Amino acid sequence: MEKFTTLTGIAAPMPLVNIDTDMIIPKQFLKTIARTGLGKNLFDEMRYTQDGKEIPDFVLNQPAYRHAEILIAGDNFGCGSSREHAPWALLDFGIRCVIATSFADIFYNNCFKNGILPIVMPQDVIDTLMADARRGANARITVDLADQTVTTSDGQSFEFAVDAFRKHCLMNGLDDIGLTMEKVASIDSYESKAAMLRPWA
Repeated sequence: MEKFTTLTGIAAPMPLVNIDTDMIIPKQFLKTIARTGLGKNLFDEMRYTQDGKEIPDFVLNQPAYRHAEILIAGDNFGCGSSREHAPWALLDFGIRCVIATSFADIFYNNCFKNGILPIVMPQDVIDTLMADARRGANARITVDLADQTVTTSDGQSFEFAVDAFRKHCLMNGLDDIGLTMEKVASIDSYESKAAMLRPWA
């Protein structure tokens, strides 16, 4: 998993509440178990017409936001079914951070496990960040995980809370497998002792 330390990038404004996982990645794209290739179908039903043409008004189709790395969204982001494909699609598109007033629990947890930082901010801060994001590609927001701050393009800085263990995992690029591999010496030692004590096993 790629480490997350500091991110300075374009923020796309999505002032919608209850963006569910089926909106993020519709069910017909869940057949794959690969974590790559889903970015082209991120927000598919909002991005494209039924015949596959881009909808110009959708934020990620606008020239200023085609390379967005941050989403500023409304309340209850990631609600709906518990599909891990949702953070996979966001990450494959290039989104490394989502900032909203609240998240659905399972989606929130899945983000950390896949290298995405979900940040909870109060509504007044979201309003400020949303206004900054609407300024387009020249207005870049900085997310500093070490200092736990989000800074607007004009220098306004806001602190955010994050669980210390999740912060450690993101900053060191550790998913569940990475955490296990940190203990590989202890695991090997245990297995060696177990083989000596129970050679029949």
